[in-house]
Amino acid sequence: MPRALAVRFSHCVCQGNEGGPDRGEDGIGVGGDEPETWSKGAACRTADPDELFVEGAAQNKAKAICTGCPVRTECLAHALDRRIEHGIWGGMTERERRALLRRRPLVTSWRHLLEAARSEHDRLARPDEARPWEATG
Repeated sequence: MPRALAVRFSHCVCQGNEGGPDRGEDGIGVGGDEPETWSKGAACRTADPDELFVEGAAQNKAKAICTGCPVRTECLAHALDRRIEHGIWGGMTERERRALLRRRPLVTSWRHLLEAARSEHDRLARPDEARPWEATG
């Protein structure tokens, strides 16, 4: 992606514009006017936009930035809920996000869905003290 186009998208919340209303690709506000507080902990916060808005094989390198990011779920939900078309968000390319949106057209809030899935995963991953009858090994 040319530098001028990457700079156009550098307004993303991870790049430090969390203080104002979120803007879609066309500059029109989307969602509420609440700042995205999750972006302060993003692994890509200091990355060059040219590294996040790439095409082809370079996308794998960009996705690697998301590995282990503490706010990956929030970032992905942000991009899905706002139908952001460009860049790597939450470890997914624009093509991967479009495919996911096509597979799940009835989802009205990706944030709620992904938070619920994460809570369920965390619940299942913790040792359950409510089942004392099961043997531990």
